[in-house]
Amino acid sequence: MKAWIPHPEGRELLGDIPEGVTVEVAPTPDRLPSDPAGVRLWVPPFLAQAAAVPAAAKLPDLRVVQLLSAGADTWAGRLPEHVTLCDARGVHDSSTAEWVVAATLAHLRSFPTFALAQARQEWAYAGVAPTDELAGKRVLIVGAGSIGAATRARLAPFEVELTMVARTARPAERVYGVADLPELLPAADVVVLLLPLTEQTRGLVDARFLAAMSDGALLVNAARGPVADTDALVAELSTGRISAALDVTEPEPLPPGHPLWDLPNVLLTPHVAGSVRGLLPRAYRLVGQQLRRLAAGEPLVNEVRDGY
Repeated sequence: MKAWIPHPEGRELLGDIPEGVTVEVAPTPDRLPSDPAGVRLWVPPFLAQAAAVPAAAKLPDLRVVQLLSAGADTWAGRLPEHVTLCDARGVHDSSTAEWVVAATLAHLRSFPTFALAQARQEWAYAGVAPTDELAGKRVLIVGAGSIGAATRARLAPFEVELTMVARTARPAERVYGVADLPELLPAADVVVLLLPLTEQTRGLVDARFLAAMSDGALLVNAARGPVADTDALVAELSTGRISAALDVTEPEPLPPGHPLWDLPNVLLTPHVAGSVRGLLPRAYRLVGQQLRRLAAGEPLVNEVRDGY
């Protein structure tokens, strides 16, 4: 039995490798380290694009595709029926939650404006202060999975009012459903998107969603770009009525000349929420666990169902 992983350092991070298992490094789908026969577990590169998916069909003995990303939208429904798809749920909780807090604070405390002033060697106090603040804000987190829970835990000490939204309501946990968004959005100062990209969530943030947000509200997208309708987003942001902090866009990468680049009320980062130094140790702990489960015939964790 063989397992292919994309990082050389992953070998040491896997932990105990079961007897009879050979681990090889396949950095990209088009650079095969050996005959693909016998590969039962394949770990594609982090944030691999759709072009990588057909490579799975070239591995005749493949049984498991273990992603390094929390999102599985590129892969769900596109693999042979006998192949189990698993995501990296839990691996990106801390890093993505940190990005949400950092991006929210950076916007509210006007850090992008101060950074530009620093480049001009300008002491910008008079033109910017007083800034906004996070304390006292009403924060709506759309996506109540593990990353949503991690984000809630990190925001709670900032003296905010937190409301969680999941696909369906969970009254016992005080979690609202997506159907409740029209009533919840007007009361939120910050709206954080952390939901998976599925056919049900694609374009969820449309013109109606954005229009329902309160004047001066901040939209924070750490989910996937297509969760938001880009044309509607640009149109609403161009009015200056709301602002946005975006780690993901549609299209991605965002091409030169796109209007999102020039909007003064938009903070953009290039899909880096999960790209931190602690990623590989956390990710390969999960991969090692899955490899040992597969070799022992035990149930896998993080199996993707219904797109996530």
